[in-house]
Amino acid sequence: MTMIYKARLGQQSYGVAIGILLLETFVPFIPGDVANASTYEFPVRFQKVEGFTTDRAIGKDESISENLLQASKKLERDGVRAITGDCGFMAIHQRKIARNVNVPVFLSSLLQIPFICSIISERDKIGIITADSGSLDASVLEAVGIKTSKNLVIRGLQYQDEFARAVIEEEGSLDPKAIEREVVFVARTIIKEDPGVKAILLECSCLPPYGTAVQEALGLPVFDYITMINYVYSAVVKRRFEGFM
Repeated sequence: MTMIYKARLGQQSYGVAIGILLLETFVPFIPGDVANASTYEFPVRFQKVEGFTTDRAIGKDESISENLLQASKKLERDGVRAITGDCGFMAIHQRKIARNVNVPVFLSSLLQIPFICSIISERDKIGIITADSGSLDASVLEAVGIKTSKNLVIRGLQYQDEFARAVIEEEGSLDPKAIEREVVFVARTIIKEDPGVKAILLECSCLPPYGTAVQEALGLPVFDYITMINYVYSAVVKRRFEGFM
């Protein structure tokens, strides 16, 4: 049977399922980072959100929501099947964007928390490593449906020298080995302070490159933005199975 393909009005290219909203930043995005295209085994489409700086993201500036919505609609017009972002603090905009586009929206890696809670004991906790623990407060959690933080152990990287210099202060260079040591140090600190932590969530979009090192250090499941993006991709682009019996 011959398949007939039809063009979509206004769409100039095809075959990209995941759209990624980007902050305006001056950070080298290494392989494994959400904003590096080589991270993925499938094509992605990036869309910068004008005026959406790191400071405005960490500061939970809701006035940027219209710019975020327009960028999301642009991705939708470009034909993506789902929209994510490159900063977990986009969580505060999750409901508005999801309400105003016609494709699935999953802006924050924090959306994985209910799933992680479901696969560990109700007595256990989740360790969350974030860019700035002072900003990851109840308002951010509530925006993605998390009503209590009693089973969450949240620690930030804002006081780690290389991470702060490269990602928060945006000095334009990044030493991945130094940041890996800092992330593993914070992860080990979480377990030392609370042995009840049985899973780790790397909240920041810059942290997936260090997930393997964290897992090797702790021996725990490690979730991050890429686990979420890959999961959603597998839902919006199903594949046919081939094999034998």
